[in-house]
Amino acid sequence: MEWTLEVIMVPVSDVDRAKEFYTDRCGFHCDIDVSPFEGARFVQLTPPGSRCSIVLEAGLPTPPGRRRTAPGSLQDLQLCVTDIEAARDELADRGLDVGPVRHVGPNGWEEGRGTEIWNSFLFFEDPDGNGWVVQEAPSPLAER
Repeated sequence: MEWTLEVIMVPVSDVDRAKEFYTDRCGFHCDIDVSPFEGARFVQLTPPGSRCSIVLEAGLPTPPGRRRTAPGSLQDLQLCVTDIEAARDELADRGLDVGPVRHVGPNGWEEGRGTEIWNSFLFFEDPDGNGWVVQEAPSPLAER
């Protein structure tokens, strides 16, 4: 049996603002935008080429035994790309406030690409402060 991670709930304070950010600035595809009943909304967005989507929601009841997380409380969601500099340029060209490419070195985080595979990253936040990491992978997921 496969256990696939396919959807992550991202807590936001304004679904419209978040949808605009993720589609226009990050380039995510909007798969679903529905209101199952008055006052409720469910928006599913998928990064290009990803097998996992994110969901933004408002007005849905909290599942039994669960609690809601505060907008901006989700940190270190990670995307992988095969060209970190091209990814940074694309995000910056879309108007995203994205940090420089960094790698981990003997003195902590240092600017620039790492010389080892899997050691080049960039970081950004959505309008609520949910934190994202983009990591350079040596090859596309289907080839690993």
